[in-house]
Amino acid sequence: MKIVFTPDWFLTSDIFINLFSFIVLAFVCTLAFKSYRMSEKKSSLYLGLGFLLIALAELATVITKLPIYYDFSPIKDIGTAIVTNDIVSTIDIFYYIGFFFSRLFTLLGLYILYKLPAERISGEFFLYIYFITIISILGQPFYFIHHFTALILLVFIVNKYTKIYLKERAKNTRTLVVAFVLLAIGQWVFLFSKVGAIYVLGQIIQLTGYITLLMLIIKIIKDGKKEKPRGNHSRHA
Repeated sequence: MKIVFTPDWFLTSDIFINLFSFIVLAFVCTLAFKSYRMSEKKSSLYLGLGFLLIALAELATVITKLPIYYDFSPIKDIGTAIVTNDIVSTIDIFYYIGFFFSRLFTLLGLYILYKLPAERISGEFFLYIYFITIISILGQPFYFIHHFTALILLVFIVNKYTKIYLKERAKNTRTLVVAFVLLAIGQWVFLFSKVGAIYVLGQIIQLTGYITLLMLIIKIIKDGKKEKPRGNHSRHA
């Protein structure tokens, strides 16, 4: 049995939000990789890698949800939850793998955004990958484990970039903090997403967070056209 906590009237919007999130994150990681090519700072490389993994997570979610929402499989009912047959089939395996990679890439991306931009990769990193993989597997029957872990990582990220903002008072960093705060609130709401209306609220909050990121991208691009390449206006964004 597979359950997706999405009201039937929200199905198209749900896919749109995940697709929009993927596009925004793809822009962010592209900008970070471009910054790395110009400055050769590993912090930019890791920042881009973190956002790339989260972008791949959103893409995996879209690819996995499409067959569920649009009747490409033996779906029995669509409502507050979508429930399919208990029979294990090829499409069942596709669902499990798709959502597994969605959770795995999300947690790995968030971990990289928190841990790696300022530190070297060590043996401890691979230990964290192990635990993240276990959490991603357990997130299938116990969805709240994934969201709670993502919430913890986002709290650490918010704390980290808040300290950077308080030190340098950069407006771009402030916007980034606001985006991460919204994403953290979204994950907290998802803890209660067994109720369809609460799931919708969580998705809307997530969408607001990614719109904030999009506004940051637009601002950085505009600033880049006004300033010379030697400027450092986007180093923390």
